[in-house]
Amino acid sequence: MDLEELQKQIEKEMNEQNNRMVPDFEGYSPFEMHHILHFTFGANSPIQMQKLNDTDYKKIPILNQVKYLTDVIAKNGEIKLTNKGYLPTKIVSDLYNQGFMKEEHIENGISKLYKETDSITINLTRLLIELAGLVKKRTGKLSLTKNGEKLIHDDFQLLKTILEAFTLKFNWPYYDGYGDNQIGQLGYGFSLILLSKYGQEKRMDSFYAEKYFNAYPQLLNSIEPTYGTFESNSTRCYSIRTFDRFLDYFGLVEIHEEGKRFDYTKYVAKTALFDKLIKIRPHSEVAAKPA
Repeated sequence: MDLEELQKQIEKEMNEQNNRMVPDFEGYSPFEMHHILHFTFGANSPIQMQKLNDTDYKKIPILNQVKYLTDVIAKNGEIKLTNKGYLPTKIVSDLYNQGFMKEEHIENGISKLYKETDSITINLTRLLIELAGLVKKRTGKLSLTKNGEKLIHDDFQLLKTILEAFTLKFNWPYYDGYGDNQIGQLGYGFSLILLSKYGQEKRMDSFYAEKYFNAYPQLLNSIEPTYGTFESNSTRCYSIRTFDRFLDYFGLVEIHEEGKRFDYTKYVAKTALFDKLIKIRPHSEVAAKPA
């Protein structure tokens, strides 16, 4: 066997290895998982976004909250931020009262809404429009960018832009106490695959957490429980970030909690919107090649 033939044989064996089905990857190959992880909606990924109709876009809470805020900015030309760089209280109140995204602690009167940082979802919305490049901040004022002016009239492209900012630029641990790690955010595409496959019926959040950590076991090393068991801590971390503060914000899951406030079981199911927006193809024997 000459050198050229040897090289071809090595490449063949590498491709076969990279394209093998792996049980912990739900039958996807290392090649596909590489694209799920690094190019989630790319051409070689099993995950694709599909266009929706106008009615369905209205079912996406974070999209509509972003649209409302950018519309306020567009109508006013610009809005003056507080000295600390937050939205003015009048806009905070107006935005929350639209009812796009309700928060339990505010609804139950546990805490009052006054400033932007009293609401996770309003603070997130302001951060996202900045991270997504929809607005620019100059001399303490927010105004739309040229790209922002275009995107606010195209629901599909706006949604893609917001989703990209949320998954790639926003730091998911920002609102929780589970440590500065990548649990949930790293490989979020795999969570979409799990929901697509199993989400037609109510399942416990721990069901998804177990499958997620089977695919990404190295992430368990980043958990340092401050209370409860290691397993319950890792499950809660994954569940809050993935379901409560990602997929629910995008209208893709229904969450049901059964039991008492500090002793409850969480169940998750995908919404009808999920299958309209997210298309998942099964494992396919594609030739592995560099991205």
